[in-house]
Amino acid sequence: MKKLAALLLLLALMTGALPNVVSAESAVTRIKDISKVQGVRSNQLMGYGLVVGLNGTGDGSSSGETLQSIANMLVNYGVNVDKSVLKLKNVAAVMVTATLPPFVREGDALDVTVSSIGDAKSLRGGTLLQTPLKAGNGEVYVVAQGAVSTGGFTAGRGGSSVQAAFPTVGIAVNAGIVERTVEEDIGSDGHISISLARADFTTASRIAGAINAQYGNIAQASNPGRVDVAIPTYYRGNVVGFVASLEDLPIRPDNNARVVINERTGTIVMGGDVSVDAVAITQGGITIRIQANPDVSQPGPFSYGNTVVTEDPDVQVSESKGSTIVLPATTNVSDIVGALNSVGATPRDTISILQAMKAAGALHAELEII
Repeated sequence: MKKLAALLLLLALMTGALPNVVSAESAVTRIKDISKVQGVRSNQLMGYGLVVGLNGTGDGSSSGETLQSIANMLVNYGVNVDKSVLKLKNVAAVMVTATLPPFVREGDALDVTVSSIGDAKSLRGGTLLQTPLKAGNGEVYVVAQGAVSTGGFTAGRGGSSVQAAFPTVGIAVNAGIVERTVEEDIGSDGHISISLARADFTTASRIAGAINAQYGNIAQASNPGRVDVAIPTYYRGNVVGFVASLEDLPIRPDNNARVVINERTGTIVMGGDVSVDAVAITQGGITIRIQANPDVSQPGPFSYGNTVVTEDPDVQVSESKGSTIVLPATTNVSDIVGALNSVGATPRDTISILQAMKAAGALHAELEII
């Protein structure tokens, strides 16, 4: 056992069944599923606003930003008030966020997310007042106003509470109105670029090869993350149709050998290109069981003594018989999984041994723990 552990320290801890092991192999897919056309992107928007009409669940009087916001708003309508006398039970200060999709037009509606930034207990039943939403460049692209829906339910007083969902975050459906768009003329210069979701030299080369095989020598992989394509002359007036035809081309993406481990759930995902050196796996362990045996001592009659309870623990140590298998060098992930299953390994122990295998250089794959 000691000699074997010295030879293969990386596998000395492995013991368990692998019900959560999944092997992943590259399959033929569409270019559309692993890439996108550059210029087709969304934009994040954000704004500060007020939600009114709450049923006593708004910000407390200590929320200075809410008091100031209400006072400023009222001044715009010709109402001058002393903010020190304002009560905020029915008002909450919120941050409003949204994502502006590509190619939307002025007047289109979209959903916005409303999140409390004060000490409001709930936004249920409130109404978001008109809030401009800005992009990173400071320009307003959407204006939002409407009823806020938090979903779920909240109940309970007097020491008990039931809460499903987060009542301080809600959605205002179709409350955002697009005021201006962010749109690029795709292919206006006669070229488009395809961005890979995961940069890879081999995949980029295969995409360029698939396009060239279909349309001639019009594509070139400029780097692992981008393929530049010249639009054929007969497609200049139908760029959308050309992009659609490119997206539908089949391609087999290539991936680095990778093992992904989720320690919280015990799930292990192995790529199809994972390989290992020749190794041996030993299963075995020591079990220690301690059982308390109470011993009661009674005093003699008329002795004025006290009953005493003592513990007489029973300690048992057992060592299970080790199971050893030899796994030859292989490039087939199913061989690895089958070998681990044969020794009955648990996911937790498998995670430990995979880490040791990587440290020892016997596992030829990237090890990623999430």
